[in-house]
Amino acid sequence: MDIEKLIIETVEQPSYIPLTPYEMFTSFGECGFDESAFWRALSSLELDYSVQFTKKGKVASAKSMGYLKGDFSASGRGGFGFVTTEEGEYFIPPKFTALAYHGDRVVIKKIDYLSKYYGKGNEAEIVEIIKRGIDTLVGTLTIYNSGKRLHAYVIPENERIHFKVKVNTKNLQGHDGDKVVCKITDYPHEENGYASGEIVEVLGRADSLEGNYRAILHANGISVTFPERVVAEAKEVSSEQVSSNGRVDLRDEIIFTIDSADAKDLDDAISLKVTENGYILGVHIADVSHYVKAGSPLDKEAIQRGTSVYFTDKVVPMLPKELSNGICSLNGGVDRLTLSCFVTLDKSGAILSAEIKESIINSKMRGVYAEFNDILENGENSEFYTKYAHVIDSFYEMMELYRILKARSEQKGAMELESEETKILLDQNGHPIEIVKRERGESERLIEQFMLCANEAVATYMFNASVPCVYRVHDEPDREKINAFSLFARNLGVDTSSLRAKNTITPMQLSRVLKSAEEKGYSGVVSSVLLRSLMKAKYSSVQKSHFGLNTEYYCHFTSPIRRYPDLSVHRILKSFLRGELDEKTIEKYERFAALSGDLSSENEIKAVHAEREIDQLYKCVYMADHIGEEYDAVICSVTSFGFFAKTENLCEGLVSIDTLGGGFYYDKDNYTLSRGKTSYKLGASIKIRVKDVDIALKQINFALVREAKENSEENEPESKEKRVEKSYDKSVMVKGKKGKKHNRSRDTHYRRKR
Repeated sequence: MDIEKLIIETVEQPSYIPLTPYEMFTSFGECGFDESAFWRALSSLELDYSVQFTKKGKVASAKSMGYLKGDFSASGRGGFGFVTTEEGEYFIPPKFTALAYHGDRVVIKKIDYLSKYYGKGNEAEIVEIIKRGIDTLVGTLTIYNSGKRLHAYVIPENERIHFKVKVNTKNLQGHDGDKVVCKITDYPHEENGYASGEIVEVLGRADSLEGNYRAILHANGISVTFPERVVAEAKEVSSEQVSSNGRVDLRDEIIFTIDSADAKDLDDAISLKVTENGYILGVHIADVSHYVKAGSPLDKEAIQRGTSVYFTDKVVPMLPKELSNGICSLNGGVDRLTLSCFVTLDKSGAILSAEIKESIINSKMRGVYAEFNDILENGENSEFYTKYAHVIDSFYEMMELYRILKARSEQKGAMELESEETKILLDQNGHPIEIVKRERGESERLIEQFMLCANEAVATYMFNASVPCVYRVHDEPDREKINAFSLFARNLGVDTSSLRAKNTITPMQLSRVLKSAEEKGYSGVVSSVLLRSLMKAKYSSVQKSHFGLNTEYYCHFTSPIRRYPDLSVHRILKSFLRGELDEKTIEKYERFAALSGDLSSENEIKAVHAEREIDQLYKCVYMADHIGEEYDAVICSVTSFGFFAKTENLCEGLVSIDTLGGGFYYDKDNYTLSRGKTSYKLGASIKIRVKDVDIALKQINFALVREAKENSEENEPESKEKRVEKSYDKSVMVKGKKGKKHNRSRDTHYRRKR
């Protein structure tokens, strides 16, 4: 046995009583370890904070002495941060960060009880930085002259990185105001100190679309190209002849796809049989695992990417185009290898059973959402009716099942968050010229319901078979966040009585609020705010329920071209179907499922962040062309420094408190800024003017034109006692342009991934 592993196992035993190094080495006598090797191992473990020495010089586990390892997450401002460990999250006050920076791997120890910070929660101090989290960063280059000397430094793009980087001006790349990639050669040695570094790539001007676009991709680790060996493997495996050997042949069945007009990675097709007792829904998914073998260059690249990333003007795929747009895409009229899930449902839409088979299909039609929606609206008078005549009867039967599934979903309280996603239209030069809301028709909702049904059926199937799985889980929401959401919705006139009825929060209660919001015409904005109030869904090898969908078992099975968890589920399923699982392979797949879940959750966050940043970048460029124009808007967030408002075309900007005048109170409990009879609150309708835009910071600033009359609260003048009370409670006075200085407070729509 490895000596380091033996030491760790020894000190972590519940019955272990600390031993001196000599006593421990003696106890290992039968293992025949060399004494010098033992001391080297012990020293290494001490430096790694796996073990520590007590005051009496005895060996103990670092954890038993209050030391924990974790990753440091710095705040955007304030100097504090948090460290996430295997035992939970710890708050790190500003004085105890020990010059750690965002992303660093650190060792922490709980704060001593004599500290003024003790007892305020899970507080800790950083005692060691094990590994720096970043070695390169993206930022804006600033160059200036001081006397006869030239100086240059880089201001990081990420607001959580609080230091600037000095760069050598000899052979300096780039110009003042460029977005650059900077390699860090030395970290700051004191608070508010500078790091040292060198510029390795110039991305473009800080105020340009291209420069910011490239900066976002680089900062999020998203590469638009694949390594040569990965592309070579993709070309090789995609040239393989498609064969039906060992597969269920479904090429004569009425199976077809429905997707958006511009989609190129078609990974799901559908079929339906109406039976005497209900339905058999067929969901046929591209068999990507046939081409992407475990441990291959393709597989290693896919797990590192984790997901395809969809931007305004391009897709960065998880797999090379030879697979994503080629042999794995279920294009019409060609043979394709699939993994088919046949879900048997009764007439009420309840899942009775699921059967999964390796199959081969030939899609009868490449359907388009907009065209099927037109048929639903115009019937035989639709210009597309003839095009789909050979599948139209099956489609109408599918619509019947969809309505049953939708009603069943509503009955059990599954939340349907209305998307506020935008479609940004570009001119021939790639410049944004219009922003419109993406609309979902009945055919989009049909596919969504069918994919939800298949995902639930597969997860249930794998759980009942005791097969490892990468589940999609969603925890219950935090009560305080739901209370804040309830206040926001109530301010809009939305019925939130269901949330006050019980202490526990259920999907049904939130669904009732969403229904009320839809009736009031606030579906989009209420869904958007609720989404921020819910926990983030994630991937896990441990089965847990999905709160938002109100289902016990759920996984992602239907999109293996663009999501690694789906590919993982396929790989495990096929081994099970082929009878390859034994105790050893089950253990292997349990480890694989855990790794896939963790990496996929991280990659999903990274992709969503990049997508939102680029979406905001295009909105800034668009709004920069409309400075001075007025828009109707809704207040979507209130802070101590102003409020954010969202326009009808879903562009969000800040109305700074400095533009409102002085004397405003920020009420943290009620999310309002108020002064006398004037009150700005969540959900209020206002009219704004586009004041200015900072493309480098991706920030839009608005000026208030006027507030709707019904949103101005006509309150009676407050008594002196009430004002005094406010100065001590959670409400605080903040500084306006003309105001006096007062104390300032410190401060799943689920992506419908089928």
